[in-house]
Amino acid sequence: MDIETFFQNQNNKKQLKILTCGSVDDGKSTLIGRLLFDSKNIYSDQLSQTKIESEKYGTQGKQIDLALLIDGLQAEREQGITIDVAYRYFETEKCKFIIADTPGHEEYTRNMVTGASNSDVGIILVDATKGILDQTKRHTFILSLLGIENIIVAVNKMDLINYDEKKFKDIIASFKNFAREFNFNLQKFIPISALVGDNVFQKNKNISWYNGKSLIDELEEISLKEPLEEEIFSLPVQFVNRLSSDFRGYSGTITSGKIKVNDEVQVFSSKEKIKIIKILTPKGESDFAVKGQAVTLTLDKEVDISRGDLLCSVKNHNYFLSDQFASHIIWMNKEQMIPERNYIFKFINFQTIGKITDLVHKININSFEKIASKFLNLNEIGYTKVALNKNTIFNPYKNNKKLGSFVIIDQFNNQTVGAGVIEYELRRASNISWHQMSINKNLRSSINGQKPCVLWFTGLSGSGKSTIANIIEQKLHKLGKHTYLLDGDNVRHGLNKDLGFTDVDRVENIRRISEVSRLMVDAGLITIVSFISPFKSERKMARELVDSDEFIEIYVNTSIEECEKRDPKGLYKKARSGKLKNFTGIDSNYEIPSSPEIILETKIKSAEELADEVILYLKQYNKI
Repeated sequence: MDIETFFQNQNNKKQLKILTCGSVDDGKSTLIGRLLFDSKNIYSDQLSQTKIESEKYGTQGKQIDLALLIDGLQAEREQGITIDVAYRYFETEKCKFIIADTPGHEEYTRNMVTGASNSDVGIILVDATKGILDQTKRHTFILSLLGIENIIVAVNKMDLINYDEKKFKDIIASFKNFAREFNFNLQKFIPISALVGDNVFQKNKNISWYNGKSLIDELEEISLKEPLEEEIFSLPVQFVNRLSSDFRGYSGTITSGKIKVNDEVQVFSSKEKIKIIKILTPKGESDFAVKGQAVTLTLDKEVDISRGDLLCSVKNHNYFLSDQFASHIIWMNKEQMIPERNYIFKFINFQTIGKITDLVHKININSFEKIASKFLNLNEIGYTKVALNKNTIFNPYKNNKKLGSFVIIDQFNNQTVGAGVIEYELRRASNISWHQMSINKNLRSSINGQKPCVLWFTGLSGSGKSTIANIIEQKLHKLGKHTYLLDGDNVRHGLNKDLGFTDVDRVENIRRISEVSRLMVDAGLITIVSFISPFKSERKMARELVDSDEFIEIYVNTSIEECEKRDPKGLYKKARSGKLKNFTGIDSNYEIPSSPEIILETKIKSAEELADEVILYLKQYNKI
C-alpha cells in the first residue's frame, strides 16, 4: 500500500470514543491493556518498561501486568487502583478508538464524570465473582444521565468462575432489572476474561455456549446517530477577533451541524440574519466547516455580536435565552452544596454568578429513589432549579451536549465544585420583569437628606455587634437621619422564625435579610444589619445586591475567649456541653472577613467609642 492510500484509508475510518467504568477492581485497566496489547498498539520500549514495573507493582507474578500500561501515576501503581482519568489511543483495520480508563472508587466519581462527558460508548465492567455492585449502578446511572445511549456490559473474570453460563445470565438479569428505566438504545452483554484475553479480540472455546460477537467486533459495528438538533448549525462566540482595523471575525468551536461560505445564519439573541463571507481555520481559509472545528467567521455586515452570543441556523431549534432552568447536578466537592449560595456558573463561552434556588430531590444511587434533601454531599446527584444573574443561551443537554452543560465554580478559591446538565428552561422566568416606578431611590434619598447604605455588622455571638449597632442608630437618630436596625435575634422572631441553625438555614437566613436590606436601601434608608453572618459567600452576596458604594462591612473583632467570658445568653456554655448544636465558633465555622471597610477592636475601646468610629467613617465618606 502506498502512503497516499494509507492516509486515505485512515481518514475514512470511523472514530469511536469509549469509556470504561464500573466498580473498583472489576478489571478496567486490565481490559484496556489487553485491547492495546492485542491490537499491537504498544511500542516495544513501553512493553519492556511495563515488564520491569510488573515485577515491582504487578499482581500476576512473573507475567506482565497489563493494567500497568494504563495506571501511570505512582500512587496508582502503589495502591493498585485508578485515580485519574487515563486516555489511550488504539486502532484496528476498521476503526479508530480513543478509550478512557476511569476510577472505580466512589471517592473519584467526579473523575469518572469527566471521562463520561466526552464519550460515545460506555463499557460497564462487572466482576463475575462479585456481580452487580453499588458503584456499577452509580456509573450506569451517570451514563444514562449524560446521554450515552450505547453501552456494552462486559462480565469480566469469567475464568475465575469456570466460565459458568448460569452466573453470567444471572448477572444480565440483575443488570436489566435495575437499568430498565434508563434510555439506552443499544445494550450488549459479553462474557470476557481481560486477563487471558477470552472474547476480547478472539472468541474462545472456554465460552463455547456464547453465540455473540467478541468485544472488539461489537465496538467496530456500533453506528452513532446524531440527534436532529446536532445537525443544526450552532457556534457559541468565544472571541471577537480584531486582527486589524479593517478585520472583524467571530471565533469559536462549532458545537453542532456544519457551515459553508454564503450560508445564511442568525444572531440568536437579536434574530438578525447575516451571511458567511469567509471561514478561517488553523490551516487557512476553507469553503466549509463541521462540528468540532475551531473557526473564525467573517460576515457580510457589521452586527452587534460579543462573547456569549450564539450564531446559529435560521431553521427551527430549541435554543433558549433565559436566566433560569432545571438541571441535574453532580456535586464534586467535599463541602456541601447549599441552595441559595452564590457560585460561578461557567458555560461553553460565558460565565455568570448564579445560585441553586431549589434542590427538588437527590437520588439514592442504589435504589434510584428520589429523596427530599436540603443539600448535596460529595458525589451525590440531585435535581435542581438554577437562577443566574444574567440571561444565557442554552439548549437542553439531550439535544446539544456542549450548549446544555455547565460547571459550577467556587467564587473564592476557583475550585470546580459541581457539573450539571440542563433539562429545560423555567418559563416563568421570562414572564417576570422589573417594573420601574416613578419614585426611585434617588428621590427618596434626597427627601431624607442622606445617602442610603447598608452597615453590615458581622462577628461572633457575644462580640458586641447588637450593642454597638444600637448606639449607632441612636446617634444617627439625633442627627436627624432615617434608619432601620435589623437584628439577627429580632428577625428570627418573625420573618425567619422557620429557620434553624444548620449551614443551609444560615445561608437562607442571610439571603432573606440581604433582600430586605436591598429594599430598605431602595427606600432611601441607612440600614443597620447585625447578624453573625459566618460565611464569606453570603456576605459577598449581600454586598452585590446593592451599589458598590452602598455596602459597608463592619467586622466586630472579638476573640472567642472573650465572647465566652461574656456569654450574655449562656449559649457558649450550652454549646460546650453538647446541648446546643451548630453553634458558630464551636462546631460551626466562622469565616473572618478578608477586607472589611471597618474593623472594630472591642478589646481596646468601649462600645461608645467604636460607635463614634463608625459615625466618623460615614461623615468622611459623605454618607451623612
